[in-house]
Amino acid sequence: MTKNFSRNSVLNQRHEQLGTKFEASWNDMPLPQYYSTDPYEETAAVRYRAGLFDVSALRMINVTGPDAAAMLDALLTSDIRKLRKGQSAISNIVDENGSLIDDVLVYCDGPDAFRLSHGGGSLEEVLPAFAEGRDVKVEKDSDVHILSLQGPKALDILKPHTPFDLSSLRYFQHAETTLFGRKVSLARGGYSAERGYEVFCSAADAVHLWDAILEAGKPYGAMPVSWACLDIVRVEGGLLFFPYDMPRGDETPWEVGADWTVDLDKADFRGKAALIRRKSEQRVKQAGLEIDHHAAIEPGARLYKDGREVGTVNSTTYSRHLMRSIALVHVTPDLSAYGTELEVRSNDGTFTGRIVKTPFYDPLRLRTHPLDERA
Repeated sequence: MTKNFSRNSVLNQRHEQLGTKFEASWNDMPLPQYYSTDPYEETAAVRYRAGLFDVSALRMINVTGPDAAAMLDALLTSDIRKLRKGQSAISNIVDENGSLIDDVLVYCDGPDAFRLSHGGGSLEEVLPAFAEGRDVKVEKDSDVHILSLQGPKALDILKPHTPFDLSSLRYFQHAETTLFGRKVSLARGGYSAERGYEVFCSAADAVHLWDAILEAGKPYGAMPVSWACLDIVRVEGGLLFFPYDMPRGDETPWEVGADWTVDLDKADFRGKAALIRRKSEQRVKQAGLEIDHHAAIEPGARLYKDGREVGTVNSTTYSRHLMRSIALVHVTPDLSAYGTELEVRSNDGTFTGRIVKTPFYDPLRLRTHPLDERA
């Protein structure tokens, strides 16, 4: 299966040894959707110990040059000029109508140097037009591999093997250093709702680092974990996945709960006027729903209230950790209050659901943002 894709992780052999059949793909790269281990056992590892993901399917773009920050400010919804070296931030791209077309994680490596991590959206399609006429270089990095160690033991596992003081790294910070003797960029973050670290490395070093991290993690009960596990932990954490949590295809940041990525005080940027206009025109609101069912509801199921269709079910999972069926949904704003009961019509039948606070897991985000780090 992997031969039919333009991108492949150098870790594919390791994934095959762990039992994957590469059941899925993303960004033209085959994914280890499942291993021979149970995804719920993998989830327990992430929640209580540590799990190692290969997230190299993300696309990385290097943007450098004197006009790099200005170009990104014209393109993205957040104020990139506020970032300092070693900081990162989630941002978004909207079209001229204010509709989301991609989400982007921006890493600032210096005043004129940025790395952009993105998924399946349109970043690479729109970048050339914004680079035109500016003193900036835009380069795709097809060599970089990204290993993500997530879980409460991640710091204990990695800290002894890098000269950098990893305990000083706060959420959404990163640093260039070495790990197990190999050059890396270490970033604190991830997609698990746990404390975790992402290791950016060259393809030549990826297998060595994968093996070394797992070997160092053995005393802590760490294990390799699949994308099926990633789906579970990110939904438990209330984390959106573009474009699966934007089913209409023209949602605004206001409608998906990403208003915190929009800075209307900065200079003009793509879609700003439309965002100002559409801020008062919200058709749906992002919400969490717990469902009275013993299994996950399929994405695309419809929500009803008093016989009227009022929303859609987007990302779903059954959480053994929380012992409930949960979903990230869109619902009309008038029905988004906590405790509101809705009818869920799915392939499995009709069930009662109720709006609840997100994240479903760790609602105060104490795992990723400890109180002693909040200043």
